[in-house]
Amino acid sequence: MATNIKHAFLVLISFGSLLIVWPFAFDWMKNGGNILNPLSFFTDVYKLGGAAAFLTVDIAVAWTAFLVWVVPDAKRIGLGAKMGWLFFALSYLGTCFALPLYLVVRERHLDRQAKLNPSSALIG
Repeated sequence: MATNIKHAFLVLISFGSLLIVWPFAFDWMKNGGNILNPLSFFTDVYKLGGAAAFLTVDIAVAWTAFLVWVVPDAKRIGLGAKMGWLFFALSYLGTCFALPLYLVVRERHLDRQAKLNPSSALIG
């Protein structure tokens, strides 16, 4: 029961984040930003300085870590590279979207694997 509540909360965060962050992206694109150029996106925000620069660097590093981790992790736990690449691509919509969603898919997959073969359960 607690796991289902946690997963529901993570899914809510994931999809809720799209509703919260994407209006800012649309506004930025309306003012000439190019969403197909993430370097431009991060540079534009970084130039604002202060908290915006801090958060820009913070999310850029977190996103990079997610990109480096997700495909090998998906392969390692048996989800497969295709699933890892799917979440890699979904992260373009936002790390705040893809990461919590991947954590739910990952944990549910590991739970299924543990139930099918308890002696070889992976430690997540």
